[in-house]
Amino acid sequence: MKVNSNRDISFTSIYTNKTLKKGLEFAADNGALFAATTTLLLSAGARPAAIWLAPHTDKENKKVACAKSISSSGAGYLLTLGVSAPFTSSIKKIDESPRKYLKPETIKFLKNGSEKLYQSKSYTLATQLFKLGLGLVVAIPKAILTCAGMPFIMQKLFHTPKPQNKERENLTFKGRGRENFTRGIGKILDTKCMQKFADKYKDSNFPMHIVAATDALTTAAFIHETNRSEKIEERRKKALIYNAGISTGLSIISSYILDKLTEKPTQKFIQKFKEVNKGLPNLDKQVEGIKIAKPIILVGCVYYMFIPFISTFLADIADHNPKLDIPHKGKQHSKTKNTGNNCKQI
Repeated sequence: MKVNSNRDISFTSIYTNKTLKKGLEFAADNGALFAATTTLLLSAGARPAAIWLAPHTDKENKKVACAKSISSSGAGYLLTLGVSAPFTSSIKKIDESPRKYLKPETIKFLKNGSEKLYQSKSYTLATQLFKLGLGLVVAIPKAILTCAGMPFIMQKLFHTPKPQNKERENLTFKGRGRENFTRGIGKILDTKCMQKFADKYKDSNFPMHIVAATDALTTAAFIHETNRSEKIEERRKKALIYNAGISTGLSIISSYILDKLTEKPTQKFIQKFKEVNKGLPNLDKQVEGIKIAKPIILVGCVYYMFIPFISTFLADIADHNPKLDIPHKGKQHSKTKNTGNNCKQI
């Protein structure tokens, strides 16, 4: 009897773990910050280690790639932390008092037969567009801060010379009263366009799509900023740009494949999770957290642990291939000047 009891405890421990449940609730309430936190943790150790293990690769290109990883995750975390609080707080108010912020017909439409509004798939999608969509909002500022922060990280970690021109990026986020902000979100949810969109795509894999779109936009913005930056060495831009593009492309494709392969196991996990925790007041929120956390963790592990090993190596090959040269605005003379000596292995 004792053996069976121990087996049951061991089997169900993952489903009853309080830390896991708190993490899932955090993912459901603040998906963008959950993604930024996951990124920060992985980029601080896993990605630099993977980059450094890439074979036959220029050490200086590795240093720049590591600096980019750390700068990007740090900028993303700080920006998301700064802008996520009002959204999280406002949507939580709507969850708790929908009649105060939404029209009766909006509540009826979004509930779509659900006992409570927050249990509705349509409402979940509509509100997650705000929560996860923050990643899209901070994508361009993140790219600007990433490029601005790279020389500083290179100087601190790898003792490279200080950049001659120091330009500070001042990004401020001014907010109105929380109550007005919440009512503003409510007005958006009241629109027929938002309601029809939420109802149409309520069963889609929208968390994965938003995460992928955020990564693609962030990388595109970073490539643009890198190409025009005067703080990054001209001879390092090519490898850096190819590294970013290859990493994002491979990670998005791989993540969609893994997401599809793990679809059935995830459904089984959710079903068992519901059975074990039946009757808990926050069960719906925790299940929502599983669906939000899954693509974020998948993309994070692929992008920060597996892809860097490949992309750093391929980017270095592209860096030494003159056919794949990237034109830099106003920098052709600089590139010609450095071709002779600076492209050698260091």
